[in-house]
Amino acid sequence: MSQTLDIISDWRRFPTRHRIARAEIAGGLVAVTWSDGRISPFHFDWLRDNCPCRQCVHGQTREQVFEIIDAPEGLAPSEAWPEPDGGLGLAWRDGHQSRFEPGWLRANAYDAESRAERRTPPPQVLWGAGDPLPTFDFAALAEDGPDLLAWLTALRDAGLTLVKNVPVEREAVMTLARRVAFIRQTNFGVLFDVESKPNPDSAAYTGVNLPPHTDLPTRELQPGLQFLHCLANQAIGGDSIFVDGFAIAAAMRQQHPDDFHVLTTTPMAFWNKDTVTDYRWNAPLLALDDTGRVCEARFANFLRGPIDAEPEAMAAIYRALRRFLAFSRDPALRLVRRLEPGDAWVFDNRRVLHARTEFDPASGRRHLQGCYVDRDELISRIRVLERELGN
Repeated sequence: MSQTLDIISDWRRFPTRHRIARAEIAGGLVAVTWSDGRISPFHFDWLRDNCPCRQCVHGQTREQVFEIIDAPEGLAPSEAWPEPDGGLGLAWRDGHQSRFEPGWLRANAYDAESRAERRTPPPQVLWGAGDPLPTFDFAALAEDGPDLLAWLTALRDAGLTLVKNVPVEREAVMTLARRVAFIRQTNFGVLFDVESKPNPDSAAYTGVNLPPHTDLPTRELQPGLQFLHCLANQAIGGDSIFVDGFAIAAAMRQQHPDDFHVLTTTPMAFWNKDTVTDYRWNAPLLALDDTGRVCEARFANFLRGPIDAEPEAMAAIYRALRRFLAFSRDPALRLVRRLEPGDAWVFDNRRVLHARTEFDPASGRRHLQGCYVDRDELISRIRVLERELGN
């Protein structure tokens, strides 16, 4: 029967209007019938593995301390019942008791209908040349409030945002980046300066045209977010160009599925070499997550190594590559803007291809400062803010 148990809840909230109406033990399962009629079966091992009592979960860290191998053989509950709060109570044959809150259990149920609800990811807002750009004011992002959450959510969903009125000071971009999380250091430093240099180790540090690309595709994990803050932009040329890699992928998937398949399955080599570093990584140009949705674009033609594939596959690979490049040059998919001092681009570097038109260093000063933050940090920050703001 039910007794008072000290439950160690997840850090997240799990609001629900659904309650457990009935719980039945049969065939190695506890079959839960919810107030809306949905039936969720739970295996004995799953329930015991996820018991949230203080014996099984650390009270401070909320991390699991129980391991399923420590449960006795023939693990089974002797009784199951709906709790007064609409949750599930269990008495196990070895004397252990478990209680599950209704919101948590509903959110983690793994019947087909529940899994379909849970696996619906945040929207991918695709965009092109004529679409409005999510724009935010730097001062509004100083507090952990709705404005900050709106910016982070737009960055997650659209992949590209513009922040205005960032102080025109060196290292100000780091203040902006730290509103998300800590900064990722690379071989270009914690902070990098995008300006013409006499001995450049990257084409970005010259005045030449830069075609659409993601930064550091040569790494096993490309930086997730890129911040580019304008300190000066008096030079002739040097306009910023952005292309939504996910929009290209969607167009290819719909219009040229064979080429799309090639780009999601064929590893391509990306190399970044200089006198003191040598980074190389092979991966498909487009990556899919476990639901089949595009989750990453990885491309920089100026860092691409020779394609290594079977001879009979080469024609199809180059056809697909040509198709991708053609889409990246399509004016309908290109957002073109000129940065002004105090503007900062913040974008998903594993989605958005960025480019720059050629500029003349002799015609005026052009100086951007940038840094990287990993995408995981963005998602974590959103979740915590949603908890704190009660969203």
